[in-house]
Amino acid sequence: MKSIEKTLRKFEPKHDSKWAKLHPAWDAFYTFLFTPGETTIKGSHIRDGIDLKRTMFTVIVALIPCLLFGMYNTGHWHYASLGEAGEFMDNFTDKFLYGALRTLPLVVVSYGVGLGVEFIFAIKNGHAVQEGFLVSGMLIPLCLPVDVPLWMVAVAVVFAVVIGKEVFGGTGMNIVNIALTTRAFLFIGYPTMMSGDKVWVGGLGEKGAKIADGFSGATPLGDLATAASVHDENVVALDKIVVLKEKMASMPELKDQLVAKIEALEVIIAGNTEVVASKIGMLPSLWDSLFGSIMGSIGETSVFAIGIGAIILLFTGIASWRIMLSFIAGGLVMGFLFNWWGDNPFMDVNPLHQLALGGFAFGAVFMITDPVTGAQTNKGKFIYGFLAGFFALFVRVFNTAFPEGVMMSILFFNVLAPLIDHYVIQGNVKRRLKRVKTKTV
Repeated sequence: MKSIEKTLRKFEPKHDSKWAKLHPAWDAFYTFLFTPGETTIKGSHIRDGIDLKRTMFTVIVALIPCLLFGMYNTGHWHYASLGEAGEFMDNFTDKFLYGALRTLPLVVVSYGVGLGVEFIFAIKNGHAVQEGFLVSGMLIPLCLPVDVPLWMVAVAVVFAVVIGKEVFGGTGMNIVNIALTTRAFLFIGYPTMMSGDKVWVGGLGEKGAKIADGFSGATPLGDLATAASVHDENVVALDKIVVLKEKMASMPELKDQLVAKIEALEVIIAGNTEVVASKIGMLPSLWDSLFGSIMGSIGETSVFAIGIGAIILLFTGIASWRIMLSFIAGGLVMGFLFNWWGDNPFMDVNPLHQLALGGFAFGAVFMITDPVTGAQTNKGKFIYGFLAGFFALFVRVFNTAFPEGVMMSILFFNVLAPLIDHYVIQGNVKRRLKRVKTKTV
């Protein structure tokens, strides 16, 4: 290692040379491999034994279980679309290799484009390459469907890094999560490639592949859009029946004609109810949702794999347990309120099942816990996490335009995080002023 370090030192662009502008690029590679030898003598920044690059690397390690499981699950559903999957663990090597070949290009494009933009800004502004994208570069492919075109990923990454981070001053200054900004750009700009029932299976366009039914991990109620519209039709039909019965009471001479219309509406409602029941029946079981053997975004399907990452982040103290716990609590509270209040099939889904579906678990561990875009005060973290989890399920169930609410909820509360901290701090100031006044009196 010493010889590698000496070799790298030989190629260090000096600040007074014509290659000085390339020093940030060299520094990025050097500090990724070796801890900087410089020691801060003055200033207020005190660091412990782990620097920011090592912190980011720990998060990447926590994401590896999601990546590996996602690769295998991608391969499984590809072979399932061909009718050759067998049991989940059958043909392990073929499934994993196919998944790796489909997933790794997304990872390469994410890192290549994102770091390329970071290098350009670092060289232009003459500052060191910042470490934030080491994690964002892995999060981006894990929260996308496998069949999203690579050029779309590249465009979205450029948008997220430039508009979502660099215009605010770079790492540590951004107000929204970069990975979710990438996903939001794709979801709004190319919705047909980010939702529905066809984008979650790799290679559906290949010869012999069939369209597989199921739910996306990113949009667990997306395939229930039909059921949602059917529920609305039922409400309208019931309202029409009430009106027809009122007319029948006031105009008995039209009874036979009105009864025929009422019966026709009742037949429609009965058929619609069967559609809703069949759609709800398509929900994967709680066990499959926890284990992850369902279709969805590459790294979001397995709660168990995500849980391994959560243990790593909590054990190392990198993620905030306050935000993580309150996010889950917010989702559970909303889920139980749905069950209590529910007047449509989506609200009857078990709260634990709601949390196991979609990107909720992934968002709870890797997205909402982003230390830059989240709340900074301890009380603010509880409020921030709870409200984000609460509204994630609210959006998921009630807004069919955004069938998965986790992304929209987290981005919304990213923007509100400074406001939450402001009111928490102001509340503390008022309480202290009251104590001072009481003592003075």
